[in-house]
Amino acid sequence: MKNKFKKMERELTLLAALAVIVIVFTVINPIYISVLNISDIIEQSVIFGLMGIGMTFVIITGGIDLSVGSILALVAVTAAKLSSGGMNVVGVVVISALLGAVLGLVNGFMVSYMKLQPFIATMGSMSIYRGISYIVTDGFPVSGVASSFRSLFYGKIAVGLRSSVVVLIVFAIIAHVLLKYTRFGNYVYAMGGNEEATKLSGVRVDRNRVVAYIICGVGSGLAAMILIAKLASGEPTAGNGYELNAIAAACIGGTSMSGGRGTIAGTVIGAILFSALKVGLITSGVDTFWQYVATGVVIIIAAYVEIIQSKLAKRSK
Repeated sequence: MKNKFKKMERELTLLAALAVIVIVFTVINPIYISVLNISDIIEQSVIFGLMGIGMTFVIITGGIDLSVGSILALVAVTAAKLSSGGMNVVGVVVISALLGAVLGLVNGFMVSYMKLQPFIATMGSMSIYRGISYIVTDGFPVSGVASSFRSLFYGKIAVGLRSSVVVLIVFAIIAHVLLKYTRFGNYVYAMGGNEEATKLSGVRVDRNRVVAYIICGVGSGLAAMILIAKLASGEPTAGNGYELNAIAAACIGGTSMSGGRGTIAGTVIGAILFSALKVGLITSGVDTFWQYVATGVVIIIAAYVEIIQSKLAKRSK
């Protein structure tokens, strides 16, 4: 039992921090715990969580993906065009998910086989994907998303809860199983811990890294479908700056930026905590511009906490 608590120490700490945030912002403004605000926190958590889960895979390998916001935009406008053009829901979902996977594959190929630094490769693809989003839409939003598509990804299932939450839960469970109980998951952790040793042990590092980027692309693709279901349109400006939110969710959740460490549960809780903080700042009357400052501060603090915990863990051995 003690070992179980030890393994879940980060997650339990995050839950405690989330409770503190809720209490503090509720004291400042009781409207914070209204159904509308709680619903808003959950909806933001779904988007950040889906992107953050994909980002977790990439960061654990020792990489980074700055293009996730642009992937979201390109998948969003594509899905909106397909849906408004009359394609059935299944076709839109399959093509959109495949597009997200292909865009992630391109990133993985550049990093693994072209040997580009992840930062440079994904910064380049970030600009390319965003540019394509503007080109295919002429810079205008794509409206007319079918009601059947909206119901699938944003339909009401309970008071304050929508079907988008189910998408997050299913994706999180699949991702958790992949990381925790498969050979691929072991390879992902090993690559981030010591890539050279992993190579020497016979693991096909490049191929597994590409798969990690594909999963990251799929996560952003799912987030895109939920976003257009919510807004009833796809915009080429969608997801601008969301890469920071995805990184923040993973980082707050305990994913080490140096690779080799992280959990899906931590990332999901991190996304909820981050969303709770953002909504709390709004209800407290904090200027919107300060949210960017808060995002940066939270990422830095979370990364530093991870360093401290790693040092303490080494000392206790």
